[in-house]
Amino acid sequence: MLAIAAAEFAEHGLHGVSAEVIARKAGITHAYVFRLFGTKKQLFVEVVRRAFAAMADGLAASAGPASGLEALAAMGLRYDASLKDRTLLLLQLQAFAACGDAEVREAVRESFGRLWQTVSDATGLDAVQVKTFMAYGMLLNTNAALATADLDADWARQATTRIHAGLFSHLTTEANQ
Repeated sequence: MLAIAAAEFAEHGLHGVSAEVIARKAGITHAYVFRLFGTKKQLFVEVVRRAFAAMADGLAASAGPASGLEALAAMGLRYDASLKDRTLLLLQLQAFAACGDAEVREAVRESFGRLWQTVSDATGLDAVQVKTFMAYGMLLNTNAALATADLDADWARQATTRIHAGLFSHLTTEANQ
């Protein structure tokens, strides 16, 4: 049921799909969804937390014992591979879009914070380098949502250009003060 909910929320957002539709597609009753999660919003929050946790866990695993730019490069490769999971990436974007709701915003803050901390802890890089990596990740999420890889346009080719870890070596706190 969580996979079905993730796909529906990724495609339609928190307010664009009913718990009834999710329940029907999962082959369970509407009442059972509410018994498990209380509200549709709580189901959304659970799915969002899991999506961010899956990304954080995947990045941490890819870094392994490496650190610095070596860990960042491994995480970049992992992130690049995750672009094939459009549901995961769209779900993150839908989570950001739903942050007008304080309860959702708090869950997304915690989840994004964990993702950020995973990159920071695994790499040991400074905040500017982590910020740049995360910013490129958000651009990759946007590219996935827009399906830019399917477009024959200069801007789309430029937006999907791959980044190499060496790009980040000059991005330091000292250089950006």
